[in-house]
Amino acid sequence: MTAAPELPLAEPDIEAERDLDWVVADDTGGDVHVIIHNDDVTPMDFVTVVLRTVFGIGSIKAEGIMLTAHFRGQAYVCTLPREAAKDAVGRAHAIARQAGYPLTFSIAESS
Repeated sequence: MTAAPELPLAEPDIEAERDLDWVVADDTGGDVHVIIHNDDVTPMDFVTVVLRTVFGIGSIKAEGIMLTAHFRGQAYVCTLPREAAKDAVGRAHAIARQAGYPLTFSIAESS
């Protein structure tokens, strides 16, 4: 086996490094409400598992949220910072889609 050829090390571009600025966003967009929507396909037990695992809701409360959505068409799940809500809703949707269910959550502005 032959040795790999040695490549010369690139010199850093000092001028380009000076032009780099870090921008840190202070505003995460505020708090938003997470809403669950009823569908006629997703099993009730699956919904409660998603509420418990993704949103950290206890068993009894998760069952109550699921039943509210079932009978009223939608239900309030929790209030989270916008980015955390987007992440949680995305994870919940991914879990549901992987299992073949249309379970849907949405994000609503808090007042």
